[in-house]
Amino acid sequence: MIKIILAIVMISAVCFSGCKTGNSGDPKSVLVKFFEALSKNDVESARNLATKDSKTLIDMMMKMGNKGDEKGNNFDITRMQFSEARIQGDKAIVPVKERTSGETLNYTLKKEDGVWKVALDKSSMMEMGMDKMNEKGINLSDSMGAVMDKLKDINLDSLKEGMGRGMDVIDSVNKEIEKNKTP
Repeated sequence: MIKIILAIVMISAVCFSGCKTGNSGDPKSVLVKFFEALSKNDVESARNLATKDSKTLIDMMMKMGNKGDEKGNNFDITRMQFSEARIQGDKAIVPVKERTSGETLNYTLKKEDGVWKVALDKSSMMEMGMDKMNEKGINLSDSMGAVMDKLKDINLDSLKEGMGRGMDVIDSVNKEIEKNKTP
């Protein structure tokens, strides 16, 4: 009997240790908690739900303020529809649809120390932007190719001459500004 009780205690301890913060198993619930914290301007909770690399962006977002749009809070989760997470190893994608506009953004979560965290780092933000551009039919590689083709046709001598004239104009504007300064 003691062995059975000991086994139950051991199994319970293992199960509960895996759920130490309540966000190790479900990326969607972590993202919901993250937005709830942002909606309440609870920066510390939001930072705890984010990856280490995301903390700078969260601080910057909160410094800019949570004024929201004309309807109120930017992070109002009642206006968001959270879809189920697509988990690929230590990375998860949670699509979130803004109910009013119908726009969907794919938020990335990553596992840090075995716990799901919201990733608002440079690479995740770039991926989110590229997804949105592709959705809108904007292919960055095609656009860059067109720019490069046009650059090949530029006469470098005329470019140099134009740049020189532009610098002369800037210099003359600076001289006028200096002349008109009041002592």
